Amino acid sequence: MNQTITAENAPAAVGPYCHAKLAGNTLYTSGQLGLVPSTGELPEGVEAQAAQALDNLQAVLAAAGMGLADVVKTTVFLQDIHDFAAINAIYARYFTGEAPARSCVQVAALPKGALFEIEAVAVK
Repeated sequence: MNQTITAENAPAAVGPYCHAKLAGNTLYTSGQLGLVPSTGELPEGVEAQAAQALDNLQAVLAAAGMGLADVVKTTVFLQDIHDFAAINAIYARYFTGEAPARSCVQVAALPKGALFEIEAVAVK
């Protein structure tokens, strides 16, 4: 049995997908861009987009009754791998305890011209 998770405090999906799926005690999130929920716009710069995307991820986790401490794996997508150090500083402000496993890859492009996207797997 799985449950669709929709977070009121996260931006609406930009395609035919949901914010997350809860399967048993495991949550699989869709990628979160740095879209500001109230405007649907991206802030300027990779640091601002990363912070907003992580705020959006927190909103999705909260809608499932979870938090960042429940995250066991993330995948980060960067438009430019040279932003790796900058996003690590932002990422470390959010994952302050034991960090989850993570992959980070450069991609050719992200939806809406975003510079950063993150998806996560969390377990309650």
